[in-house]
Amino acid sequence: MRFPALDERLPLPEARRVLRGWRRTRPFWAGLFLVLGGLELLVVPLSPLTILVSLGLGGIAAIGIGLALVAAGLFLWFLPHTRHYVSINALILSVLSFAATNLGGFLVGMALGITGSAMGFGWTPKEEATRVPNVRTQRTLAAALPLALLLTLGGQHVEQAPQPGSVTAPAVPPTVTTTRFSPNGFLLAGVTTVPTAHGPLKAMVLKMNSASLTDYRLNTRDGHDELALGARSLDLSGHVTLYLTKFSGCLEGLLCITFDPNTLPVPPIVPPFVFMTDVTAEQALVTSDSIVANGLTLGAS
Repeated sequence: MRFPALDERLPLPEARRVLRGWRRTRPFWAGLFLVLGGLELLVVPLSPLTILVSLGLGGIAAIGIGLALVAAGLFLWFLPHTRHYVSINALILSVLSFAATNLGGFLVGMALGITGSAMGFGWTPKEEATRVPNVRTQRTLAAALPLALLLTLGGQHVEQAPQPGSVTAPAVPPTVTTTRFSPNGFLLAGVTTVPTAHGPLKAMVLKMNSASLTDYRLNTRDGHDELALGARSLDLSGHVTLYLTKFSGCLEGLLCITFDPNTLPVPPIVPPFVFMTDVTAEQALVTSDSIVANGLTLGAS
């Protein structure tokens, strides 16, 4: 809602017009709520309240989660197309702050974070064509903002999507299922192509330090001499890289989402405590320094 009479009295009308146009092309208020929630979580453990005798783990967690929420708000402002992934991660951090910090900044920071996450996830852009942002600026933000979140959460630096090398993937990727997928140091590196006998295949690249999979099952789908590999648990460690053509599962067992290389946006940041359940994937290739299987089984049909 605009008030023409008030607009005439306020200073800098041109700057306010530009700001208004910029604000309407992104979830501005959602980002503002996340920034305010993060700042509130930062202020509480750093304030001279007499009831906070010692920061302890709660104070340290409040600083980390507060910085992450501020970075998430910046994501919504400058990279609005990442709003779904950023909002999910911000929502998880906001809820976690109740147990990990001083009751979520005495409920205020948690409430602001949850509100901003919900608004960011539900925001939709206008159907009218908007000005395309400068490519160089967008790339710079895409590299700087994920790095800020990774440093906050103890992750790795953003890297380029690695090439699979000379290894040839099967023409039809096998199907992998697991009841629980727990990555450590997770980074969605991007999209690349892997060579197969029938030509290149577009695949997502998931990089991480290590990963644990429970009730692992792999079934080939080449139409003949199909194999079924199973394990009670599968632990991958050391430069783990997964090349997947499809990936679906339920985040924290609550929100079920599906990824594929054609609709993949800028890499999201996944906190180290996040896991996925009921995972189904089409796995083209996997590389790892070490693979340890418990209860390994092998069948053929």
